[in-house]
Amino acid sequence: MTITLERKKTLIEGYRRGDADTGSPEVQVALLSERIAGLTEHLKTHKHDFASRRGLMMMVSKRTRLLRYLASRDRSRYQAVIGSLGLRR
Repeated sequence: MTITLERKKTLIEGYRRGDADTGSPEVQVALLSERIAGLTEHLKTHKHDFASRRGLMMMVSKRTRLLRYLASRDRSRYQAVIGSLGLRR
């Protein structure tokens, strides 16, 4: 359910725009996608965990808002992110 420190570092290194970048929309979307995938697996076995389901829905909404922002600012960066993450938007 949580992301290990090593996995988080590799995601940040893969999606950052500069050497000290940890908060760009690309990095945030990648980290959220990883958390969403982990929480989705958790909810497959724990179907009645409604608190986690609410958290999942909030994360999906935040990722959608970040993607919408990225699409409005720079379409090529948006296409690159959804292509590398396999999101179908």
